[in-house]
Amino acid sequence: MDQKQTLHRYLRQGRAALLLKLEGLDEYDARRPLTPTGTNVLGIVKHVASVELGYFAEVFGRPSGRDLPWFADDAEPDSDLWVPADESRESVLELHRFSAQHSDATIDALPLDARGVVPWWRPETRDVTLGQILVHMCVETARHAGHLDILREQLDGAVGIRRDDPNITSRTAAQWRARRKLLESQAHEAQRRAGQALSSATAAHDAP
Repeated sequence: MDQKQTLHRYLRQGRAALLLKLEGLDEYDARRPLTPTGTNVLGIVKHVASVELGYFAEVFGRPSGRDLPWFADDAEPDSDLWVPADESRESVLELHRFSAQHSDATIDALPLDARGVVPWWRPETRDVTLGQILVHMCVETARHAGHLDILREQLDGAVGIRRDDPNITSRTAAQWRARRKLLESQAHEAQRRAGQALSSATAAHDAP
């Protein structure tokens, strides 16, 4: 497997991880804000699909013909990061499939050293290669897959980047609670020790 195939495989794995985190959620849990800044599961899927389409279409002169109104000049900021009630989940999933297909076609058609231009980057960094954009999108997708992993765990306890993820230790619910209790107690103990060390340092500094 050459370098392009390896990067492409990681990108596909990241896409699959995003979709896995959406499976089984009702409309409310798929869309509701789960952080103070409004981060939500379906919105992240929409965002990554939209961004990927831009990087593998416009950047390399391979327009997709797909209109993304949330990127229009007059669109509300961050419109790509949430999904209104009148925008169906299926439309987001269809966009994800469309984006992946168009991106895969670009990746298959061009060599890693193919040149492109990212018009929304700074002038000094906007000249890129396909290899650079593949790495960029692998990182972007993995970053957001990590976000969704945490969001989904908050919702119903589901964890891992794929079903039966071997990297997730097998524990019962009681064992997970015990582990969390242990970590909590150790965090408090570390804070207590840090306070003691600070007090000792302050006392030594103030000593005549």
